[in-house]
Amino acid sequence: MQQQQRPTSSRNQITLRGSTKVIVEFFEYCINSLLFQRGLYAPEYFKMTKKYGLNMLVTNDPEVKSHMREILKQVEAWLMACKVEKLILAIKSKETMTVLERWQFDIHNTKDQSSTINATTSTDPFSRPLAGQDSTPTTTTSSLSSPSKPKPEKTEKEIQTEIQAILRQITASVSFLPMLDEKCTWTILCQTEKDAEVPATWSDADPHLVHNAEQVKLRSFSTNLHKIDALVAYRLNDDL
Repeated sequence: MQQQQRPTSSRNQITLRGSTKVIVEFFEYCINSLLFQRGLYAPEYFKMTKKYGLNMLVTNDPEVKSHMREILKQVEAWLMACKVEKLILAIKSKETMTVLERWQFDIHNTKDQSSTINATTSTDPFSRPLAGQDSTPTTTTSSLSSPSKPKPEKTEKEIQTEIQAILRQITASVSFLPMLDEKCTWTILCQTEKDAEVPATWSDADPHLVHNAEQVKLRSFSTNLHKIDALVAYRLNDDL
């Protein structure tokens, strides 16, 4: 494994690693919750565990667990290198491969507001999209102004409370989302910066947009280094 770091304090290194761990852990429980809530696997493929003060369901299927572990390991590497901009869970019809739902999580580095966005990459145990997508590079600049007071650092309890709220909202979203009354498959996509190292197990992918989508913006949460914004786009039954 190749790693480049500029000299920095051990406190900053620990903060980046700690923030990354929080985000990766959130993605793990969030993806598991969505796989259960949206009925992609039968209930017997899940077990209940306690996390964030909530009863969470996580898969007990060895193949799915191994695949998810592989995905999140790479997401962790990209987070540590500050090379990932979005994580997307796309749910598709197994028969037609039409994208029915798209859960998007935007990852912002709150210590550095400038970024260059690159192509979307994807991995999936059941289907591997081949088409690529390039996003337009964007940068953000700010004019000279008087320095603002630094925000107080968030406590672990505050972060956990925000994560709990977004997971509750995701669970409640089942009440307005259309029923997935056909067999479905799922794909994880990540949008990374152009110079990100992409393993051979990941392939270029189209953005998996939902045709004529309804969109609902969900809650966000933040650590002292990152902010996660969430959005779900879905296709209404009468559009199918």
